[in-house]
Amino acid sequence: MKLIKQLSILLFLFTFSIAEAQEKSNFDYLDVFQLEYTGDPQISPDGSTIVYRRTGFDIMKDRSKGNLWMISSDGKNHYKLTNQDVNESQARWSPSGDRIAFVSSSGEGSEIYVYWKASNTISKLTQLENGPSSISWSPDGTQIAFTMKVNAKAPVIATMPAKPKGAKWAKSPRITDRLKHEADGVGYLKPGFNHVFVISSEGGTPRQITTGNFNHGGNISWSPDSKQIFYAGNRNENWEYDFRNSELYSSTILTNEISILTTRSGPDYAPKVSPNGKHVAYIGYEDKVQTYQLSQLQLMNTKGENKRVLSNKLDRSIDNAIWASDSKGLYISYDDFGKTKIAFIDLDGTITDIVENLGGTTLGRPYASGSFSVSKSGSIAYTYSRPDSPADVAVVNKKNKNASVITSVNEDLLNFRTLGKMEEIWYKSSVDGRDIQGWIVYPPNYDSQKKYPLLVENHGGPILNYGNRFSTEIQLYAAAGYIVFYPNPRGSTSYGEEFGNLLYNNYPGEDYNDVMDGVDEMLKRGVTSEDKLYVTGGSAGGIMTAWIIGKNNRFKAAVVAKPVMNWISKTLTADNYYGYANSRYPGQPWENFENYWKFSPISLVGNVETPTMVMVGMNDLRTPPSEAKQLYHALKLRKIETVLVEIPEASHGIASRPSNLITKVAHTLAWFEKFK
Repeated sequence: MKLIKQLSILLFLFTFSIAEAQEKSNFDYLDVFQLEYTGDPQISPDGSTIVYRRTGFDIMKDRSKGNLWMISSDGKNHYKLTNQDVNESQARWSPSGDRIAFVSSSGEGSEIYVYWKASNTISKLTQLENGPSSISWSPDGTQIAFTMKVNAKAPVIATMPAKPKGAKWAKSPRITDRLKHEADGVGYLKPGFNHVFVISSEGGTPRQITTGNFNHGGNISWSPDSKQIFYAGNRNENWEYDFRNSELYSSTILTNEISILTTRSGPDYAPKVSPNGKHVAYIGYEDKVQTYQLSQLQLMNTKGENKRVLSNKLDRSIDNAIWASDSKGLYISYDDFGKTKIAFIDLDGTITDIVENLGGTTLGRPYASGSFSVSKSGSIAYTYSRPDSPADVAVVNKKNKNASVITSVNEDLLNFRTLGKMEEIWYKSSVDGRDIQGWIVYPPNYDSQKKYPLLVENHGGPILNYGNRFSTEIQLYAAAGYIVFYPNPRGSTSYGEEFGNLLYNNYPGEDYNDVMDGVDEMLKRGVTSEDKLYVTGGSAGGIMTAWIIGKNNRFKAAVVAKPVMNWISKTLTADNYYGYANSRYPGQPWENFENYWKFSPISLVGNVETPTMVMVGMNDLRTPPSEAKQLYHALKLRKIETVLVEIPEASHGIASRPSNLITKVAHTLAWFEKFK
C-alpha cells in the first residue's frame, strides 16, 4: 500500500511537471466554448453524495447545455447521472436519500423524472402542459410538489369573417390586456397563471392545489407531517398593479384550503418550515418604496403568528436560507463587500460566517451567483468561486470551515492558460470621503515597469455588485493587453442599505464621481497614464459610460452597451415599464418630466466629444434598441465619430450565447484599438 502511495505521488509530480513545461497561452475567444461550471449542488441527506448540474457550451449550436452528475463527498465515484443527452436540472433528493427527482428537457418539453439510486434506473413521472419548477419532496417521500403555468385564452376584441378556402391571409393580431405581457429573454408571455401542483412520487395524475387568476411561485415547503404546503403568491384583488408585493400562503393537501400567513406591503417569499414544525422562515421586507431595500430573514409560526426579523443585526440582504436539521438555526448566504458568504444564524440572530467564496456560475461578468445545500449532519455542498476559474463543487461544514474542492471541471483548459491576476483596492470618494471598493485585473505576464492602457468596466443594475470572481469578458480584455478596473460605486449592493439607497431620486449621481475617483487612483498608482484611458459598460454600466462621456472628455474611446439614454422613453417601452415610478424617480414621466430628463444621459449628449461605439441586442426588451439609437443618431448629427453595433437574436443578456459574448468583446476591443 505504501509503494502504491509513493508511485501515485511520483505520477502526480511527473504529470504536474509536464503541464508546467508546456508553454501556456493567454485566454482566447474560442476558449469560451470550452469552459464549464457546476451549479445547484444538492447533497444527500446522509451527506455521502452530491448531485449537481454541469453546464458547458455546444460550439456547433452556440448554446449552453447542462447535465446532472453525481460525485461522492470525498471526490470519488464521479459519473453522469443518466445516459440522456438532454438538458437536466432541478435535482432534489428524496428525504430518505434513495431517489432523486429532476427535470429533463427536450424538444418535446420539460418533464419530471425520478432516479432510483439502488437500481440506477430512471422513470418519467409526468406529461405536463408546461415546464415544471420548484420541485419539492414531501417529508414522507410519497409526493412531489411543483409549480407550473396553466394556460389561459387571450382576449378577443372582434370576430373576423371566415376566409375563403386556400386563402393566405395575414396572421391574426396578438392582443393583450395585461400589465406584464412580455419579458426580456423570453419575449411575449402567453396568457396564463402559475399554480401549485402535487403528484405521487410513483407517478399518476398531477393535482392542482391552487386556483384562481393569480400567480404562485418560488420555493415550496412542506409541513413535517406532509399534510400542508407553504408557498408565495399574490392573491390580492389588485395584484397586477401591486406588483412588488407577495404574500405567504399555506394549503392543506387533502382539501386545498388556502390560508394567508402574511399581509404586509412588500415581498415575502421563500418559506421554509423548520424540521420540528414550529417555525416558518422566510425572506422579505416592508416596502418603503425606495431604490434599494434589505431582504431580511424572518420567522413566524405555521399559523402566521409571532412574526419577527431574525437577521436585523446584519445590514445585508439574505439570498437563501436552509434550516439546520435540529431546527436551532439556519444556513444563509449573503453578499458582503463584493464577496458572497455562507453563514449560520441561530434563533437569537447571532451570525457565524463559514466561507466567503460562494459563486462562479455567471461567466460573462463578475456578478454574484451560486447556491448551496445542507445535509442532516451539517455538511454543506456549494459552488466554489475564485478569480481564476468558474464554479466547482466544494464541501465544508461550520465546525472546521476548511472547504474541500471535489471537482475540477476546467482543469484541462485553464491549467494551460495564463490568466490576468486580480487585486482588490479601496479608495476614498471625493464627494463625501466614503470608502469605495474596486478590483484591478492585470494583463498576463504583467510588467510593473510599463504603463498599460486602462479599461474601465462599469457594472449593471445599478443595484448589483462586482466581486473577486471569474469573468470571461474581463479576462479577454486583460489578455488583449489592458489593465481592467471595475469598481462598486455607491448604489452597489453588499455594503448595506444606506449605501445601496444613495441613488434614490439621484441616479446617475455621485456614483459618477466614485468611478472617476477610481480612475484617478489608478493614475496615482502609476499603472496607466491620462492618454491611455478607455471606458465601457452594459445596461446600468452603459448608462454610466454614457454619463461619463457627457461629463468629461478624458477617455480616448468609449463603448456604450445596451444603455438607457432617455428615462422618459425607456420607462414606457421596456418590459418592466411599470416598475420605475416612485422607487427610482418621483411620479410617472408625464408627472415629473423635468426630473426624468435631468437624469437622462441624452441630456448631456451635446457635450460628448469621445469616439463612441453604441451596442445593443436587437431583441432587447429591457433597454430597447430605440434607446441605443438615440445616442447613435445624436452623435451622428453632431458628427462625433460613432458606430452602431446591433447584435441579431440577442436580448438584454447579450452574453447568454457564447458567440454573442465573443462578438461583444471583440467589437469593444477593435474600437479601442482604433484609437490607441
